[in-house]
Amino acid sequence: MNGAAAMLLACALDPANADTIAFARLIGARLGARELLLLGLSRDQLAALVKRHFSRALDHAEIPTAVLWSPHWQFVSELRTLLLQHDITAATHAADAHCLATIIATACLRPDHLWRDLGLSGRDDVTSILHRHYPRFIARNVKNLRWKKFLAQEVALANGRAVTFAPGCPGCEDFAFCYPERASE
Repeated sequence: MNGAAAMLLACALDPANADTIAFARLIGARLGARELLLLGLSRDQLAALVKRHFSRALDHAEIPTAVLWSPHWQFVSELRTLLLQHDITAATHAADAHCLATIIATACLRPDHLWRDLGLSGRDDVTSILHRHYPRFIARNVKNLRWKKFLAQEVALANGRAVTFAPGCPGCEDFAFCYPERASE
């Protein structure tokens, strides 16, 4: 856990809560790098999330006023909707579920493995978060696909489109591994 995540946990209302720990890691990874916009949350959403979990952790002035813009917001919206449609079992607050789905979907715009895009330590961290919140949905990953590939596949199938990659996938070092048929294009 990085220093920013530890600082957030030190301000936590319930530092042992699994969601609080997950949000400390997700927000902390971006806070330390001054990249809070990469969470995909609006200023109000982020301020409310911080207030729910980390009382007085951030000065409101530290929260960016801009919102990340991307030509791929349709993908983000579709993935967020898909995640929220599935058995959200762990979220204690509906807005937390929405924030988590937004953070995960927005991370799929970045050009690396999902765990790195989320600022986590490895694939197991993503698996743990997804399993905690969307257990029946992620159980469909019977081929043990990488999470970003699986999520992009599920978005395409849910919307009646051909399976393709997430917007950030082409920039990943393992794009040719995940999509060998596309790497030669």
